[in-house]
Amino acid sequence: MRRLLIILILLTVAESLSAQSDSLKSKLRFEGDFRFRIEQDWNSRKSDGSFRDDRTRFRYRLRAGVQYDNKWFATGFRIRTGDPRKQQDPQLTLGEGFREFGTLPIGIEKVYFQGKWRTFNFWIGKNTFPFEKNNELFWSDNIYPEGVFLSKDFLINSKFIDSFNIRGGHFIVSSSGKSLTEDAYFQGLQVYMKFLENRFELFPSLYYFKNMPNIPDGNETFEIEYSIFHIGTRFNILHKPLLNIELDGYHNWKDYGQNDSIPLSLKEQRSGMVIGLKIGSLKQKGDWLFKASYAWLEQYSAVDFMAQNDWVRWDYASFGSPDGRLTNFNGTEIVVGFMVDQNVGLKMKYYLVEQLIPYGNAKETGSRIRLDLDVKF
Repeated sequence: MRRLLIILILLTVAESLSAQSDSLKSKLRFEGDFRFRIEQDWNSRKSDGSFRDDRTRFRYRLRAGVQYDNKWFATGFRIRTGDPRKQQDPQLTLGEGFREFGTLPIGIEKVYFQGKWRTFNFWIGKNTFPFEKNNELFWSDNIYPEGVFLSKDFLINSKFIDSFNIRGGHFIVSSSGKSLTEDAYFQGLQVYMKFLENRFELFPSLYYFKNMPNIPDGNETFEIEYSIFHIGTRFNILHKPLLNIELDGYHNWKDYGQNDSIPLSLKEQRSGMVIGLKIGSLKQKGDWLFKASYAWLEQYSAVDFMAQNDWVRWDYASFGSPDGRLTNFNGTEIVVGFMVDQNVGLKMKYYLVEQLIPYGNAKETGSRIRLDLDVKF
């Protein structure tokens, strides 16, 4: 009788664990993607007037993550390949710097706890840039800030306004080990509104950067502050095919007139603008995308090593950092994309860039074309 009771208890426990395992699996969501890139660079002039060698690269990236979803919260993480010192660029180059077919660097890209309560949303940890944006010219999609974020949706009873959302957060770039005011950090505040049956989107934002290094990776010669106002808009002209016009304006209100570390030619370089035309989208098999953008970004219209590093191959290598310096330029981007299958896409991008204010005898330039194969799984 005792042996039978023990067997019954063990069977009950096993059945309970099996049920919990099924329940756990139903709450787990896995994601992953792989990218292969072919890239060609040419006409890359340096500030002394000489030219960098033309360059061809084969590149790749792998990312994988998992998220646990519950009734009101979710938590998860994602890992990726990539040089941990290059936050803007997770791609690796075939045959570059990892010994003869040695192992590859892998890091944690995201780790977070997020939740929703009524009209409030929040997250803590390291997560996706939480503010609405049209492109990566102010903030790279590959950079995941660490901090605290909170947003609130407001129910608007209006025929004109479709939705109204306020977002804000505090994010630590580099901890000082002292008080929070001694950290390198940035704070963001954004109002996100939709009008005219979601055809027009408006998202004014204010970003404050404190104690930021002028050169990344611990090689700074002075610290700098930014107070950047951004006005972003997106207007949907047609639904089918999708046709959008995107506009962005930036102005840094910080006065650098008394900062002796900044050259006189750059002190007033604090504004920027981007205009883009987008046709189509890449969601289903057979979808096409075309996008053309023009950008004019002065030196201090954004933090140059937090922005994208796609448009040109300018970086801080001469100062001991692999990070890109992608402001102080004007240029054009042309994008053409096609969905080969439901989770397989091709995207070709062409860039033509010229510096605004030269650091030396000549303006730096750059031309680049790349082809990406993206696979989701």
